[in-house]
Amino acid sequence: MAREFQRGHKARISDLTAGTDLYVGVQIGAPGLKFDISCFGLDADERLSDDRYFIFYNQPKSPEEAVQLLGAQAGDTESFRVTLDRIPPQIHKLSFTATVDGAGQMSQIAPGYLRIVAGGEEVARYAFSGAEFSTERAVMLGDFYLKDVWRFAAVGQGFDGGLEALLKNFGGEVLEEEAPAAPQEPQSSAAPGFAPPAAQPAAPPAFGAPSPPEPAPAPQGYAPPAGATPPPSPAPAPSVHAQPTIVAPLAPTGGTVPPPPAPPAPYGGPQPPHGPHPGQATMPPGYGRPQAPQAPAPPPGYGQQPPAPPGYGQQPYGQIPGQQTAPQGAPQGPGVAAALQQFKETPAGQRWTQQNKKLVRVDLGVGGQPVLARQGSMVLYQGKVDFSYKGAGFAGRLVGNATGQEMQLMRCTGHGQVFLAEEATHLHPIELQGDAICVSAESVLAFDESLQYEVRRIEGHGIPGGALFTMQFSGVGTIVVKTHGTPVVLPVTPTTFADCNAVVAWSAASQVIVSSQVRMRRNAYAGDTGESVNLQFRGAPGNFIVVQPFEV
Repeated sequence: MAREFQRGHKARISDLTAGTDLYVGVQIGAPGLKFDISCFGLDADERLSDDRYFIFYNQPKSPEEAVQLLGAQAGDTESFRVTLDRIPPQIHKLSFTATVDGAGQMSQIAPGYLRIVAGGEEVARYAFSGAEFSTERAVMLGDFYLKDVWRFAAVGQGFDGGLEALLKNFGGEVLEEEAPAAPQEPQSSAAPGFAPPAAQPAAPPAFGAPSPPEPAPAPQGYAPPAGATPPPSPAPAPSVHAQPTIVAPLAPTGGTVPPPPAPPAPYGGPQPPHGPHPGQATMPPGYGRPQAPQAPAPPPGYGQQPPAPPGYGQQPYGQIPGQQTAPQGAPQGPGVAAALQQFKETPAGQRWTQQNKKLVRVDLGVGGQPVLARQGSMVLYQGKVDFSYKGAGFAGRLVGNATGQEMQLMRCTGHGQVFLAEEATHLHPIELQGDAICVSAESVLAFDESLQYEVRRIEGHGIPGGALFTMQFSGVGTIVVKTHGTPVVLPVTPTTFADCNAVVAWSAASQVIVSSQVRMRRNAYAGDTGESVNLQFRGAPGNFIVVQPFEV
């Protein structure tokens, strides 16, 4: 199921799909208007320093074919193929844009979308409409940008000028318009791993273009849509996914394949030999062959290399260096390591890394900024880390006591890794890039000290429990929000109401007021629904709320 994006939302590509060969489709249209859909390959300064990475109708691919213009297919007005692992290191962002060709404004467009397809399955979709724009004639729809890893952002930012203004914004030069090059004849081979689902018929070929030949059969699971124009083939190197699986021999080259090994002996008991010599009768384990003293038990597989235990070159869990075979009845080292393999630490070079749904790790050495965390939330740390009390000051304590939004925090500094959790609640790191989010102080576990936070009042006559206020976080950094159970994120509409005891967070641009259906205390009389006081949310498209399946 595709993940729905709102304007301003961001996500790692690896969270959407494990593939790097992606299809990007854009659907945009308006009566009587024509659109030019392009892709700008930008450097670290977000400038078009190499015009060979301006992909449009007159330059349909980049030099190494990492970005290719495919044309209209599968119901999309325009489509691209993006191979992330082939993008050169000087390109840090791919910006997909749409401009009006001629007179017209973006406010006239019908509902459209930008979608990402991987392996024939749609994994992300950003929907937009003309109601989000006014007099703009160009719009940046979405970006692929490199920040430690490749990420996707739904942008939706417009420009009053057309393609010329867009080029100047990216530092490009506007040249005299030349006659468009004749469309290239599509090749017959299908490109693996990027095509969208074949649910809709393909668009007809452009005027004057030759009829496309019948495409050659593609590898199973990667075929483009039926009847659609197949994209150009990449480099002649064969895809590793299309090659047959090669099984390694069980015996050395030139040797004799030994018979299947006997079942392993009980833990601590005598171990069978690695295999009889050619022509020798198989003997029961341990008979006729003295076992070497103090020899550790062989790992599973009898002669094969055991899987690497967790710890990256360290000893397996439960095994001390130089330790001999455990006595009879005790678990062996490889067995313990195999049992604990699924719980090993998740490696990453990022500042915040989620280990599982209920545990998060912060690397203080990345970024060099301290972290503020709820007191007592540290469960493990590695390295040289200092924990100190973070006071709110006299004024902060007064505001916290009066509003109920007081946070008992500790300050984590130094060079090391700190693991944070609290009462097995679900944790959700949220990255802020200059935007803001409102979260109740009770739902905050930790955040970067670089973020600004303040108490914000909620309009209305009161909320049960006295929660008339919330905390607003803004700036650049990460905040870790905790929930009871898996939350749901919903867009804000004029008729969006949420239970004040279940809502966790919402976008700062939303307007929140208290809505009381019955003006009496909850459960005051028999027959009360228990849903007498709710929060009503209002806001422009792109605003959201987060609700947990639990009432505090």
